Amino acid sequence: MTRNVNIKKCLALAGLLAAILVTARAATAEEKLGPAADLPIAPGPFQPTWESLKQYKCPEWFRDAKFGIWAHWSAQCVPEDGDWYARGIYEEGNSHYKYHLEHYGHPSKIGFKDICNLWKAEKWQPEKLIQLYKRAGAKYFVALANHHCNFDCWDSKYQPWNAVNIGPKKDIVGTWAKAARASGLRFGVTVHCARSWDWYDVAHGADKHGPLAGVPYDGILRKADGQGQWWEGYDPADLYCPHGPARTAAARQAYIDKWFNRTRDLIDKYDPDLLYFDDGMNPLGEAGMNIFAHFYNANFRRHGGKLEAVLNTKGMPKPLLPCLVHDFERGRSNRVETYPWQTDTCIGEWHYHRDIEYRSVKEVVTELVDIVSKNGNLLLNIPVRGDGTIDEREVKFLETLTQWMDVNGEGIFSTRPFTIYGETSVRFTTKGDTLYAFFLGWPDKPLTIHALAKGSPLVTGEVAEVRLLGHDAKLDFSRTEDGLTIALPEKRPCDYAVAFKISGLKVVPGVDPADFSEPIKPAANGCLQLDADRAELHGSLQLENKGDEGSIGWYSSQDTASWNKVKFMKPGDYDVEIVAASPDEGVKLAVAIGDQELVAVVTQTGDFAKFGTFALGRIAVTQAREFAVKLRAGDARTWRPISLSRITLKPAK
Repeated sequence: MTRNVNIKKCLALAGLLAAILVTARAATAEEKLGPAADLPIAPGPFQPTWESLKQYKCPEWFRDAKFGIWAHWSAQCVPEDGDWYARGIYEEGNSHYKYHLEHYGHPSKIGFKDICNLWKAEKWQPEKLIQLYKRAGAKYFVALANHHCNFDCWDSKYQPWNAVNIGPKKDIVGTWAKAARASGLRFGVTVHCARSWDWYDVAHGADKHGPLAGVPYDGILRKADGQGQWWEGYDPADLYCPHGPARTAAARQAYIDKWFNRTRDLIDKYDPDLLYFDDGMNPLGEAGMNIFAHFYNANFRRHGGKLEAVLNTKGMPKPLLPCLVHDFERGRSNRVETYPWQTDTCIGEWHYHRDIEYRSVKEVVTELVDIVSKNGNLLLNIPVRGDGTIDEREVKFLETLTQWMDVNGEGIFSTRPFTIYGETSVRFTTKGDTLYAFFLGWPDKPLTIHALAKGSPLVTGEVAEVRLLGHDAKLDFSRTEDGLTIALPEKRPCDYAVAFKISGLKVVPGVDPADFSEPIKPAANGCLQLDADRAELHGSLQLENKGDEGSIGWYSSQDTASWNKVKFMKPGDYDVEIVAASPDEGVKLAVAIGDQELVAVVTQTGDFAKFGTFALGRIAVTQAREFAVKLRAGDARTWRPISLSRITLKPAK
């Protein structure tokens, strides 16, 4: 996880491309020969091939759970300075470098290995935290097993740099697992160290400026250098990975083999219900595929022939989605997905940052409802301090979330998606013959739900009763060809995302949601606004929250987006603008409307959450009708990641 999305996504894309190439080369051999002898997997029905993994079916416990809480907690939380601290301290000029210099010293003398030793977890009360998480609605709890910093948070057989040997001197993962399961929660672990080899290469460098220019950072230290030091007997290369001439092909293979053994050790010791990889597709090629098959087979055997495992990874192409539960980091789908999926996100930064402004409960609840309406789950990180506590603002967040869940949880847990996820500010879930309609806010007048109108192709039957969760009395309603209109009580049961419980209707199976999608129509001023969440996303695009804007996270020049039903009510000239954000200069986007195409240049806005408006030019619409508006990279050679919030078409003056 990272504060620097640009760097991370570039690394992730590189890893994804490498994984695709490795998988493509190895697929035939794997299918013929089975698992490699030096990467052994548990016996069972799954083999390390995509075709075999397509046997997977997501377990019902996960589909029912909807909401989990994650402790993205490791030694990087000790400085309380946020994400990627273990890398940033070796990047001269980085904010982490400056913080580290001021508080600990120069990384040639005191590096991340020393931060690991400072992690004591001295105030950690896992049972108390788990109870807070459970009361807030979590049905599963997930612990960080290791991060890119390469430090294992369990009694690791294959990585000496672990939390039992160094720092807390505690089995963090094992203790979390015991507390979670004692409270009736499913337990998961996350693995991030597949990219440590490249992520940590900066630890082998040195300052280029200043009084210590050219003095190597502690990433170049050898085991023999530890004599008489607190880390005597430990090899820094096991933490920072090899450097210089030691970075051979054999060393790389040893790193991959060690990753496999570490991850298998984690699975075999703690039997997690959920295993998450911070990687695109299969981490480290064949090794990742073997871990996938081992995890499924081991879980299958331990549960007496019933698969209860959930495997998360990212960047999955559509044909491979049946193989696991696809994860969107800080993003989400914009449609009802066929297969269950997950968003992982955070209320602040992934690792604890004392000065960060947390997201509001309202924002998180709105995101949860949207995700659940689309057949997804939300995994929410609550950052933990190095000492094992959470701060008062986080406690307040969880208490406020608990109050919302107490009122509205019925419409979240154990539900399934409706045919469509919703309309405007309404989101749907179902449970048997009960339909829940969440309004993302509080209506300022009687609520009309157009999708439930008389004659709607989505439902049959008549509305028997409408209630508002958290309100005792039945609500008055009327149903016409325009929609189901619900009268509102004077007092709202909560401040946001209220849930209307509708009985009597039955869902019509087999309806294509695309057939029911409404066209985008002009506002009263004639402007057409094409928001990110109304787009059809093609490739690896996903919806994200950046600052106050919902946006499309756009990382690959090969991806495209389209708004397929844009209704121009009258002919005329329209000025076209986009609202986008980019930390880079000169990214080009091409917008096509009918046979006309315009190109916009997105100038540097500062970061992915700072949006600017960019004019593309003018188009001429010769007749009133529906058009498809398509968006692509304007120049693949100069492409850099961006966030895109919306396209606006304004009648020319």
